[in-house]
Amino acid sequence: MATKAARRAVIVSGARTPFLRAFTGYTRMDSIALADAAVRGLLERTGLPGAHVEAIVWGGVILPGAAPNIAREIALDLRLDPGCEGYTVTRACASGLQAVTSAAAAIERGEYDIMIAGGSDSTSNAEVKLPQKVVHAAAPLALGKPKPKDYLSAVARLAPFTDLLPSRPRIAERTTGEVMGESAEKMARIHGVSRADQDEFAARSHHRAAAAIESGRFDDEVLRVRTPEDAEILSDGLVRGDTSIAKLAALKPVFAADGSVTAGNASPLTDGAAAVLLMSEEKAHALGYRPLAAFRSWSYVSVDPTDQVLIGPAISMPRALEKAGMSLDDADLVDIHEAFAAQTLAVLSALASDEWAKTRLDRDTAVGAVDIDKLNVHGGSISLGHPFGATGARMVTTMANELARTGKNTALLGICAAGGIGASAVLERV
Repeated sequence: MATKAARRAVIVSGARTPFLRAFTGYTRMDSIALADAAVRGLLERTGLPGAHVEAIVWGGVILPGAAPNIAREIALDLRLDPGCEGYTVTRACASGLQAVTSAAAAIERGEYDIMIAGGSDSTSNAEVKLPQKVVHAAAPLALGKPKPKDYLSAVARLAPFTDLLPSRPRIAERTTGEVMGESAEKMARIHGVSRADQDEFAARSHHRAAAAIESGRFDDEVLRVRTPEDAEILSDGLVRGDTSIAKLAALKPVFAADGSVTAGNASPLTDGAAAVLLMSEEKAHALGYRPLAAFRSWSYVSVDPTDQVLIGPAISMPRALEKAGMSLDDADLVDIHEAFAAQTLAVLSALASDEWAKTRLDRDTAVGAVDIDKLNVHGGSISLGHPFGATGARMVTTMANELARTGKNTALLGICAAGGIGASAVLERV
């Protein structure tokens, strides 16, 4: 009896909003509104009727408290088929990649033929958390039918009258209290990454992103977005093509007086969204679409946050390669999320280290040195920005387009994330 061929999920297209610095052009667009803009634009670009979308998987980190299942809200806002299923995933900065690989897995299991996956985040609309003592005192008043004496009781519960104001949000590990920038400083010390190395890396990111914009490389993926103020956003707002190593070197360290991590060699707080259209390969061809790429493998790992919380890709990338039956040299492109230049360079250092290979990967020799000409060829999160839930979908979109455009065969992706998570995938051209 003939063996039935395995289903393959393919990436048909991807689209994203321009990425903007938080509290600028998208201040009045929350994570759901940005997601709507990305998915609406993707459908318009591809000409796919919304009624054809069977399910949505969405990634987010700063989820809106009143409607945290963004995926379903997209389907409702855009008036897709009422039966369009939707669920939302959160895996810190790997959320966007998690959404896309979850969709690919569902298609390959035969659950759906047409899905949209992606992610969004709006730092501008992050909800400010009240201290718990205020919540505990005020909630009975808000949820019940309070009498005058209940107000007096609530005030009494607030005593002593300290720590009543919201505290400043911090991007820090819950278990350790370590701020991400402090983690990057720690990794720079461990791996011997200098300030000059970081500034050179950051300048290259900006120059490559600016060149990509100038050449039209992003035209297939970046959408025009109209804001509630009726302004039209046409392109990414964070890329500085005129920056230089000298300009970056003039910036002061942020996380330690004698440190090396600055606002210039770290990814900025960003608002934006990215969406990917996936189909079964058979359905794509039946509808007349030319697929761009497919997943050969993916890998999600975790490391001890008390060690190096952002080093995860130095484990997940080799595992994704191994699952794909590849070596590092086989990858035509390598795309690593640039949370910080220090973190990215530390991951590259680990991949090139025999000691790392022996102690952390159970292999005798290093994974290898990444060719700089293959790495982040169109810039990365330092220059383009990093809306937490969107970055993974942005990377998939850019790499799928690059494989299709250049005729190269494979791309290796790596993302670090809070909680000690590493996420990686291997894309192959279809």
